[in-house]
Amino acid sequence: MPPTAETAQVSHRATYREVLAEPRFRLLFSTRAVAITADALRITTFSVLVFSSTGSALLSAVAFGIGFIPQLFGSLLLGSLADRLPPRALITGGYALTCATALLLAVVRMPVAASLGVVALVSLATPVFHGASSRLVAQSLKGDAYVLGRSLSNIASAGAQLFGLALGGAAVAALGPRRALAVSAVLYFGCALAIRIRLPRLQPAAFGGTPGSTGGDSGADGGAVRASLQGAGLLLRDRTVRRLMLAQWLPVALVAGAEGLIVAYAGERRFAPGWYAVLMGCLPVGMLVGDLLVGRFLRPPTRERLVVPLVALAGLPLIGFAAEPGVGVSSCLLLLSGLGYAYGLGLQRPFLDALPQDGRGQAFGLLGSGSMTLQGVGPVCLGAVAAVIGTGGAIALAGGAAVLTAGWILTWHPPASPALAPNRVVSSD
Repeated sequence: MPPTAETAQVSHRATYREVLAEPRFRLLFSTRAVAITADALRITTFSVLVFSSTGSALLSAVAFGIGFIPQLFGSLLLGSLADRLPPRALITGGYALTCATALLLAVVRMPVAASLGVVALVSLATPVFHGASSRLVAQSLKGDAYVLGRSLSNIASAGAQLFGLALGGAAVAALGPRRALAVSAVLYFGCALAIRIRLPRLQPAAFGGTPGSTGGDSGADGGAVRASLQGAGLLLRDRTVRRLMLAQWLPVALVAGAEGLIVAYAGERRFAPGWYAVLMGCLPVGMLVGDLLVGRFLRPPTRERLVVPLVALAGLPLIGFAAEPGVGVSSCLLLLSGLGYAYGLGLQRPFLDALPQDGRGQAFGLLGSGSMTLQGVGPVCLGAVAAVIGTGGAIALAGGAAVLTAGWILTWHPPASPALAPNRVVSSD
């Protein structure tokens, strides 16, 4: 039987060159990479600033993660705005707001509680800006080009985080924490200016949705909060969307929880000073390599068939930490675990296919904010477990839980999506 045009579209393998040829994606991709660099610089520098002011390791850790956990609440309360407001204004406003926050922290000497409150408050709005940007990417890239766009974003994110951490350390050493925060503000301002000048002025209806369309008419009658809560409820009540979100959240949260114990593990094992940084770099290096290999060389159906094996690969090496290996073996285990992160590429197209056309901005915001929140919660939970069974055992437990998650995905995830089915209507189960 000859292949249909629809089947050919599903099997078509896009290229990175094809993805980067799209001007709108190129703009969003480049500004996001710069913003992630600024995020890493701001987060680490703010943590250093709090520690230098208080001498408290606990408050320093809170400063590091204070921008993560509130994002889920922001998505639930404000997520519908990603579909209701013009994207250029939203994305520009997001970068401008984070610029103002970094500048405020750099210039104004506030009490620590007040500075933490400012960062937490601003993070509530983060899912709205990111949701609008992700929705615009999904509208600009079709088929496998969208998946490769996500692959490029993952690669750039890992690289930008590493560069931001290095830049943050150099900036703090050369300028001090407050001036280093001002450097991150300059980067955010550049992103806001680039979006304002180069992104066309689009209304919500022009990029795939209609104002207030999420949750029906409730957005107009009850405001953004009611529309956001109803829209999030519709998304999470849909079995397919819920499963695909959990499949993208859980393995990442578990591995992030294990990553949060690396410093303590290196200390318990009395590794030489500086080796903890090498161990922490192994996961993002594995992520870079995995995304590049899976995104560049595998066809779409193959990526979707490999979702479960790759999730298992993210977890299985971590189980080896139960034996409390040395530096060399630990590095290899973490590198292998990072390769498994590429499983997410096989879920991108099914997830996009499962979303309603007029609620994608909120869905992307919810996906990102839920992931960030769980990545903040994961280290806390595993840290409590490590206090009882040790860091090696806690890391192994996280790996075992990731393998169990792979087994759960196996019970419902089809080996490959037969075809794209756009404009699917969310239904409850």
